[in-house]
Amino acid sequence: MNLEQKALFDGAIIASLPKHFFDASDVRQVPDTQEVYISLDSDDSIIIEILERVSQDDSADAARFHFEAIAHDNDAVSSSVDDVNEIPYNLADEIPSIVILHGRQGVRKFNKTSVDDVRIFVALYRLKERGVDLVLSLNFPMKTGDDVIRTEQEYNTAKDIFRSIASSFQIIDFNLFG
Repeated sequence: MNLEQKALFDGAIIASLPKHFFDASDVRQVPDTQEVYISLDSDDSIIIEILERVSQDDSADAARFHFEAIAHDNDAVSSSVDDVNEIPYNLADEIPSIVILHGRQGVRKFNKTSVDDVRIFVALYRLKERGVDLVLSLNFPMKTGDDVIRTEQEYNTAKDIFRSIASSFQIIDFNLFG
C-alpha cells in the first residue's frame, strides 16, 4: 500500500496515510477535534482524535479504555483485545512511546441483523503535560454479513501498514493542544 504524507489539523501534525484514502471533511462535517479519512475502495476508515487524557496511568490500560470507547461509539455487540504493545517514539520528547492495540468488534452496520467482524487498530500517544491523549484508529472490516471479505494475510499486512502510519506521526505544532 502506498503511503503519502498528509497535513492534519491545519498542518500541526503530519502523517503518512494510504494514498487511496480521502479526507471525509470534503463530503461531510467532521468535529474540529477529529480528522477522518475514508478508503475509496473499501469500508476502511482512519480517525485521528484529540481527546482529554484519561485517568489511567498505565498506557496499556488507557489504550484499552479508548478501544472500549470506540466499541461504545460503534454500538458493538462484542469486543475483545488481541494484544497491546508499546513501541519507542523518537520524534518528540513529550511522547515517550506509542501504545499499539489490536482488537476486534462485532458491529451491526446499516441496520442489518447480521454482525460484521471489524478489526480495530488503535495507536495512543499520551501527552501528559498537556492533558491530552491523541488517538489514531483504523477500522478494518474482515467479514460483513455472510461474506468473508478479508484474509488473515490481508489482516497481517494491514497491521504492518498501521504500524508504519503510527510511526510516521509527527507533531509539528504542540500549540494545537492548548
